[in-house]
Amino acid sequence: VKLVESGGGLVQPGGSLSLSCAASGRIFSVTSMGWYRQAPGRQRELVAIIRSGKNKEYADSVKGRFTISGDTAWNMVSLQMNSLKPEDTAVYFCYTRIKPSRTGFEEDSWGQGTQVTVSS
Repeated sequence: VKLVESGGGLVQPGGSLSLSCAASGRIFSVTSMGWYRQAPGRQRELVAIIRSGKNKEYADSVKGRFTISGDTAWNMVSLQMNSLKPEDTAVYFCYTRIKPSRTGFEEDSWGQGTQVTVSS
């Protein structure tokens, strides 16, 4: 499975950015799709994710500021980030868990990552 990310960049505190991710390859079904991030010297952490096509989960630190959208049936997901803070600075990775066939095991895939920098 290949994940292609777009978006990211440099923004001032309080600004907004949008990230998008599209999955392609051998995909029978998508179990979950979303975003993680990793700041320098820190562990990769969940930002937001859509599970089972409908259920959305957010990290407490981004609730009310970030919105994840998309449809796992369409193999696409976007992340709208508003009211950005310097502590949101990180490399953001698209993530998906898919089944390659009806009887196949679930597989995890990661995008290459896109840098988000929040700074004045």
